[in-house]
Amino acid sequence: MDLTALIARLRPGPPLAGLGVPDPVVWAALAAGLLVVGVRPLWRALRVAVTVVHELGHAVVGVLVGRSFTGLVLRPDMSGHAVTVGRSRGPGRVATTWAGYPGPALVGLALVLAGTSGWSGPATFVLALLLLLALLRSRSVYTVLVMVAALGLTGWLWWAADERVRGLALLTAGVVLLLGAWRHLGAVLRAPDRGSDPAVLARLTRVPAALWALSFTVVLAASSWVAAGRLWELVR
Repeated sequence: MDLTALIARLRPGPPLAGLGVPDPVVWAALAAGLLVVGVRPLWRALRVAVTVVHELGHAVVGVLVGRSFTGLVLRPDMSGHAVTVGRSRGPGRVATTWAGYPGPALVGLALVLAGTSGWSGPATFVLALLLLLALLRSRSVYTVLVMVAALGLTGWLWWAADERVRGLALLTAGVVLLLGAWRHLGAVLRAPDRGSDPAVLARLTRVPAALWALSFTVVLAASSWVAAGRLWELVR
């Protein structure tokens, strides 16, 4: 592997607006993200991406608060479970449980910002590292298949794609995650159950599940607002 090329892909480059990408191409990237979330067959096939980020949100925050990330399970019905080991109660457990639903919105915002500001190379590299860790913790055949596909695509974008393709890909992925975060939150609000994150948080803290759901909504709304501002600057 060429060390110079490796280092070049770890450096930020020019913003997307300075790469000469035609406006119709940018609009097409945005439309692709909308279609993935809005067209039922596409959403059924690709919503696992939102599930992956949701579960890795639990895992990353769990590690940051001192828990051990020991396993990741994804299911064909697009549900999932990240296994972290640590205290059964306390602030660390609360933070780990809370991180799931805001995760896709925050990562989606980060991808939009990185893809449009020239940081697509470093951002894609970090994504690849996280996906590699998740692959090593995968506990089912389906999970392995999903993680191999995601890691392969991300690795290709980082190593083989040019800055324009990487930027547009992150832009589309960011839109999918932001809108998908709203769909996932809407699903749990429409059909709450005792195993949902808001219900678990309510049992851990005695704070009503509705207030935890409201906290998710605030994060999603703020992330969407900032992302919409950046996209407006890009296409106006």
